[in-house]
Amino acid sequence: MANHDSSKKRIRQTATRRLRNRYYAKTARNAVRNLRKMTVKAEAEARYPQVVAMLDRLASKNTISKNKASNLKSKLAKHIAKISA
Repeated sequence: MANHDSSKKRIRQTATRRLRNRYYAKTARNAVRNLRKMTVKAEAEARYPQVVAMLDRLASKNTISKNKASNLKSKLAKHIAKISA
């Protein structure tokens, strides 16, 4: 176990950040999943900017990598384009 105050604090911070990152990453995964299930083009187009903002926020905080965020956004845009109006 940690002996120094700074290492104890670091352990507390890491645990807090881990839980926060897990929550936001899971929320984003659910948003992506729900967007992929949508079959109405207008609804999907309305929801897309919110999901993109969520992914960009996670990428900027290094919860997910920038490439993963870009890949997800690209695939979602292709999915929305395929939906018949």
